[in-house]
Amino acid sequence: MSSKPLPATKHIDSGRRVIEIETAALNELSERIGPSFAAAVQHCLETRGRVIVTGMGKSGHIGSKLAATLASTGTPAFFVHPGEASHGDLGMITRDDTVIAISYSGESAEVITILPLIRRLGLTLITLTGSATSTLARTATVNLDVSVAEEACPLNLAPTASTTATLAMGDALAVALLEARGFTREDFALSHPGGTLGKRLLLRVGDIMRTGDELPMCTLETPFRDALMQMTSKGLGMTAVVDGEQRVVGIFTDGDLRRALDHHRDIVELTMNALVKPGCKTLGRDALAVDAVRMLESHKITSVLVVDDDDRLIGALNVHDLLRAGVM
Repeated sequence: MSSKPLPATKHIDSGRRVIEIETAALNELSERIGPSFAAAVQHCLETRGRVIVTGMGKSGHIGSKLAATLASTGTPAFFVHPGEASHGDLGMITRDDTVIAISYSGESAEVITILPLIRRLGLTLITLTGSATSTLARTATVNLDVSVAEEACPLNLAPTASTTATLAMGDALAVALLEARGFTREDFALSHPGGTLGKRLLLRVGDIMRTGDELPMCTLETPFRDALMQMTSKGLGMTAVVDGEQRVVGIFTDGDLRRALDHHRDIVELTMNALVKPGCKTLGRDALAVDAVRMLESHKITSVLVVDDDDRLIGALNVHDLLRAGVM
């Protein structure tokens, strides 16, 4: 095997050729989305148990990804390695399941070995193969054709375009099922609570807001010096201003402080009634944290107050709280 350096243009040409071949394979694959595909989707929808995905080698890697995608988009599914299946893991498969078997040749020995059990249980078998005349395709309830004209590998040996086509067919199946089930962004978030999307769709203002002794608060009658102590001690860069029933009247921020210093020489002697502007942006505790992010960004502010249905102050948060929560 030669290790002679090649010019950069050779590498670029090689990369582009791979993309062109795989793009052509996907374009051809799109034309095959028809009745067989619709039947495969319907069988999965009617499955009372789980969708069991299996495949060997590179097909197994694609199958593992397909099972994970199905499971995270509303179709209960998991991957069973065909080699392990014939050594005990077949017990994972029940009569209520549907099997998706992936093999480009359609003749993978490890997959063929478990076909008798699939037939004996009377399971629906959906196959993704590159040969409609293969053993696997002929055994299938529904076969999805993922054949390609050529591999991107110059030797036409390493699975490249074929695995891309298989991956795309699996994604098409998963998304069609997602849409058929009416799967929503909120449903997706429930299965991804630790991810960024999950936090954006599940985390609410009430989960991260400051409350109780952490909440800076004063009234219209509060002297400026006392309000300033609230701002300094609570570390939110502002203080809420409320009336006698704790309804929000306004908010006094660091920016308001700088502007007040420019306009009032006797600011120390003033009460908040002379300094605060009425009205401010507020949110309810059930608002999504991501809504708080949008509010801060759109109004170019750094803090927001949280109120109940009667506009009474119950909490506050700032940009740092949102950053710590992972929604910014």
